[in-house]
Amino acid sequence: MAAQTIINRYTTDKNKSTTRLGGDPLGGEILIADDVVAMIAALAASETDGVSNVGNTYTSELMSKVGVHDKTKGVKVDIRENIVRVSLAITIMNGFSIPDISQQVQKKVKNSVENMTGMTVKSVNVRVIDVEV
Repeated sequence: MAAQTIINRYTTDKNKSTTRLGGDPLGGEILIADDVVAMIAALAASETDGVSNVGNTYTSELMSKVGVHDKTKGVKVDIRENIVRVSLAITIMNGFSIPDISQQVQKKVKNSVENMTGMTVKSVNVRVIDVEV
C-alpha cells in the first residue's frame, strides 16, 4: 500500500485530532483519528510475546474495576505531515530480554501502523515501566 498524502489535520476538541488522507476516488474523505493510530500501536505491542501489558498497570487495573477499559492508555502518537511518531509504555514478563522484546515491539508497531494507515512511522519509542513476576 502506497503512503497517502495528508491533506489536513482537524481538531474536533481539545484532545481529539483527526488526519485526513487524500486519494479517495469516490469523492468522499478518509479520516483517521489519532486514537485509532494509538489503538493500532497498542494492539501490536500487546500481541508481542513477552509483553504482559501496555500502559500503566496500576492505572489500568483501577480503571478496569470501575468499568473503564482504555486500551490506548500509555500510548501517545504525534502525526505531522504524514509522519507518525509513537511513544508507548510496556510491562514485560519476567525472564524475557528487555532489549529483544523492545526491538520486537518497535518493529511490530511500525509495520502495523504503516500497513493499516498508509502513513510513515518515523520512530517508535518504548519505555519499559514494569516487569511482571
